[in-house]
Amino acid sequence: MIMLQNLFRSRPGKRNGEPLYELAVRQAREPGFYTRLGVSDRIDARFELYTLHVLLLIMRLRDEGERGAEAAQGLFDVYVSALDYALRELGVGDISVGKKMRRLGEAMYGRMTAWEPPLRAADAAALSVSLARNVYESDDAAVGEALAAYAVASRARLAAQDFAAVTTRPEWAEIGK
Repeated sequence: MIMLQNLFRSRPGKRNGEPLYELAVRQAREPGFYTRLGVSDRIDARFELYTLHVLLLIMRLRDEGERGAEAAQGLFDVYVSALDYALRELGVGDISVGKKMRRLGEAMYGRMTAWEPPLRAADAAALSVSLARNVYESDDAAVGEALAAYAVASRARLAAQDFAAVTTRPEWAEIGK
């Protein structure tokens, strides 16, 4: 009986991660990315923007030590669940979801691994290469410069905020400034 209770109990980390995920998604959906920065309104480009914003929040949260690490894990877990849900909404069958989730997970991990060092170093030039390739599907790093500048500025703005502000009303950089 106890095993069943544990199986169906709510997970505080996941519950806490949902509002953080909504904050990241809301920012990633800002029209300025598509109008001013020229991001294509495609599923894969949206995935890239969602991943970028989730990473920015995760990085900031982890800077808070244990409580931040727990919040970051909750956000990450919700993001992975949202990807699974999105695949199912797109009509991907149960048999194929696992394979597709593995590919998405590898892509997400790859982006986070590639983007975190230049974000930590505030190296917009290095970040623009990867953003150009993944978001804009271009080999020209200049294409990713404005988005990289935004991401580095957002990292700095988030770092300047206290934990409560970041978890309820994060201040992102202006898009295209």
